[in-house]
Amino acid sequence: MNNRMDRRRFMQAAALAASAGAGQAQAAAGRGPEGGGKMPRLFSGCCAYSYRKYLQHGPMTMEGFIRKAVSLRLDGVDMTGYYFKSLGSAYLASLRHLAYKHGVAFSGAACGVSMVQAEAAQRAKALTEIRKWVDVTDRLGAAHLRIFAGKLPPGATLGQAVGWVVEIMKPAADYSGKKGIMVGVEDHGGVTQRADVCLEIMHRVNSPYAGINLDITHFIPTATQDAYAQIEACIPYATNTHIRDVFDDGKPVDMARVWEIFARAGFQGFMSAEYEGHEDPQTGVPKLIAKIRALNKKYSTV
Repeated sequence: MNNRMDRRRFMQAAALAASAGAGQAQAAAGRGPEGGGKMPRLFSGCCAYSYRKYLQHGPMTMEGFIRKAVSLRLDGVDMTGYYFKSLGSAYLASLRHLAYKHGVAFSGAACGVSMVQAEAAQRAKALTEIRKWVDVTDRLGAAHLRIFAGKLPPGATLGQAVGWVVEIMKPAADYSGKKGIMVGVEDHGGVTQRADVCLEIMHRVNSPYAGINLDITHFIPTATQDAYAQIEACIPYATNTHIRDVFDDGKPVDMARVWEIFARAGFQGFMSAEYEGHEDPQTGVPKLIAKIRALNKKYSTV
């Protein structure tokens, strides 16, 4: 791909990925075009990141977060890896056991590895790090790992960045697939804040174990697609979700509209709160989860 991104090429690739090229990933996710006849199964979850104020330096621990999930009547939790006190097998096994004893599922794990790396040595290091976190996810007993693409470095083109992500994510998915674990790249800050770029990555990685960790609030509107259209375009590849009620630009999210999109697509998985509001998480998180639970009750078959 040359230094000037050919937008038409991206749009054509996105169209292919959304139709013929999407079949493999849709089948792997248990959903086909137009939901594939699948009924939506939406579960209430929460990302540990929501309580970062208390997890970074205490007083909350990951054990405490699991117990908090019980009091909030959550179905599952997303175990953000930043707050693990160890990656040792004994510690991970203790978290897995505690969650099981309390009936809390792990919707996934999350690490901060970024794949947009200009240097080949750094890309190799990123792949090694992702494989390490796949092993951590496996020991936790979870089946999904969130990863990042990353921000475009000075002097690099979007085409180069997409190539670097594909170079890492394809073998990462090959590795995770052997353990039955999905790797989901988040549409976070950086090169994946447009649906067409996310779909280009999915089309080129072309693995049943690769998907999109779909955060509903990070897409940058384009001339042809607002945030809602981009959410809908990416749902066939959605492996997990992060839910907030405010877009990055401060505008409120039409939550009912988002849930209608997920339900229409036959999504089956966790709708996980990732709270980043100004209110203290101890009161702000329960309010966001209450919205999620009410919408799940309305739009889900379970």
